[in-house]
Amino acid sequence: MTVFANHLSSRKVQETDAAALIAALSLLAAKEVQISFFGQRVALSVAQILALHDMHGVAIADTLKLAQALVESGISTARIDLGQAVKAGKTAADFKAGVAPATDVVLYGFGRIGRILARLLMSRPASETGLQLKAIVVRPAGEGDLAKRASLLERDSVHGWFDGSVSVDEANNGIIANGRFIQMIYAADPSEVDYTAYGINNAIVIDNTGKWKDEAGLGKHLASKGVAKVLLTAPAKGEVKNIVYGVNHQTIGDDTIVSAASCTTNAITPTLKVLHDEYGIINGHMETVHAFTNDQNLVDNHHKADRRGRAAPLNMVMTSTGAASAVAKAIPELKGKLSGNAIRVPTPNVSLAILNLNFEKAVGSAEALNAFIKQASQSLQWQEQIDYSDSPEAVSTDFVGSEKVAIFDAKATIATDNRATLYVWYDNEMGYSTQVIRVTEEMAGIRY
Repeated sequence: MTVFANHLSSRKVQETDAAALIAALSLLAAKEVQISFFGQRVALSVAQILALHDMHGVAIADTLKLAQALVESGISTARIDLGQAVKAGKTAADFKAGVAPATDVVLYGFGRIGRILARLLMSRPASETGLQLKAIVVRPAGEGDLAKRASLLERDSVHGWFDGSVSVDEANNGIIANGRFIQMIYAADPSEVDYTAYGINNAIVIDNTGKWKDEAGLGKHLASKGVAKVLLTAPAKGEVKNIVYGVNHQTIGDDTIVSAASCTTNAITPTLKVLHDEYGIINGHMETVHAFTNDQNLVDNHHKADRRGRAAPLNMVMTSTGAASAVAKAIPELKGKLSGNAIRVPTPNVSLAILNLNFEKAVGSAEALNAFIKQASQSLQWQEQIDYSDSPEAVSTDFVGSEKVAIFDAKATIATDNRATLYVWYDNEMGYSTQVIRVTEEMAGIRY
């Protein structure tokens, strides 16, 4: 038999196993079991499943055996990384059910982050437990607004078509996504909304507007009937905690108002935490090469902020960022040790953080530092936050849609003695939104 024939025969067996694995994963999903593979969400695609196995050197037969055993065990309400489980030699008996109380969720604001959060939530299998997206609140608008909102959820210039179906329920003023109803509520201020009138109770409001950033402003949501907690998707001011999941989410406790910080803060904080714990960061500077955002102008026009009035698609625009100082809220030991600045560039998504750091301990060579980060990115603790890229051809569009909050670019690392310059890519929309979902689950008391 030729080499070609051998490979073809082996691939056919693998594809058969992958199809059987998809069937098992579907049964697990129906019982609120979330499956990942070395930190990456598993799509129900034979090609993608086999690619993940090839990438990580795991036998599909071993994964299938464990998945089928999990189905037979009857486990529910769990989050399982099949890749890590197979690697560690785990069996179905090593896993137990968690607690995922049904929690109503309201998206206050439906811009870039709001729509991606809706996509992520509505792409999950229908369930009576866990996060339940019940409503979206937007400012009062004219005729046809509902259809436009639904269309923007369905179609996206950056992330493509929504994975499922979207339709409009004009009679009930709502959107139906993947067979589930989402109430559309029009209001100019939280005080105008009585959520209980829509059957919404003890909800977590995710404020995507950025209009209110302190406790007094965000507290308006808590004054609305049916609201229990508020999560801000922007850096907070005052005493409101800035939470980066994986770093300081354990500090949320009983807080009713918290912030999920910024996309940049979420991108750099996990990597900084890993580096600080190992080498000790003396000080450093962070420069963000950031995709332009909706608060900039398409063409030159007046803007209250300096430079942001200049045409975003035509210019690199220098601006400020609070990400460096916000890191200190998640890692107090780094307070006052980092400075930061930002440059907005003419790309619609995916940004790059450049970290120039001085350490207490020598980091050795770039190769040694890369090896350390790679090991961290493959650990159970950090695999959801940190990804690792060593491709010599990697560019920003390669990371569109990445649900990892940060992608470490090993080919760009510069290291000498106690100094290093590191490059971290991040999808400032999708990666950040996955972190927001995790913080929301923590606030809801969901324990997979």
